[in-house]
This record gives sequence, structure tokens and C-alpha cells, in this order.
Amino acid sequence: MISEQVIKFAADTSNYGIKKNSNFIATCKNKICGDKITVELEIKKKIIKKMSYETESCVFCQASASLLSKSVKDKDTNSLSILLDNTIKNNNFKKLLDYKERINCVMLPFITLQKAINNSK
Repeated sequence: MISEQVIKFAADTSNYGIKKNSNFIATCKNKICGDKITVELEIKKKIIKKMSYETESCVFCQASASLLSKSVKDKDTNSLSILLDNTIKNNNFKKLLDYKERINCVMLPFITLQKAINNSK
């Protein structure tokens, strides 16, 4: 059973929708379940100003992308590993990680964010 909290996270689409006018864009697909996500970043002076995303995915990937898009705002791309580690330790993400069988779905936005940042260097 999916918790109401996970559904609430996924329903927050405030950063959903990309313009495809950025150099900092990446798309990844989960080979296990078929989830697909595109992440677009607005980066200025190595600071993430905004993360936008679009998904064709399950509720776990959508919830993860929504939470991640909020947590990376105004963060330095040079300290990405610390940022991602701190994000995963956040209580809201811990709720997603409780669904261990869906870990690939939850982590797909992180993988795609990393790819987009690597594209920016």
C-alpha cells in the first residue's frame, strides 16, 4: 500500500515541466520498470537556480523528483555528493526509501540530476 504522504509528494508538481532551452538537460530510463525522467537545470556560476523535470513514471519516481527539485535550489554543483547525501537523509526521502523494492524508481531522479550536472561541466 502506498502511503498518502508519498502520493502528496508526487502530486506537488510545482517544478514539473521543462522548456528544453537549457544546456543542462538529461534524460534517463529505468531499465527495470521503464520509468523515464528528463531533468533540466538552470545553473548560474555553478549554483543550481532551478530544477525542472518531466516524467513518464510511477508515483515513487514522481515523488522523488518533486522533493529533489526543491532540495537542490540554490545549491552549489561542486558539492553535489554532499548535497545528495543530505537530501537522502531528509525525513521525507526516508519515507520513500522505506519502499526498498522501489529503490531504483526513487533514485532515478538523482542519477538524472548527476548526468545533467556532468553535462554542464
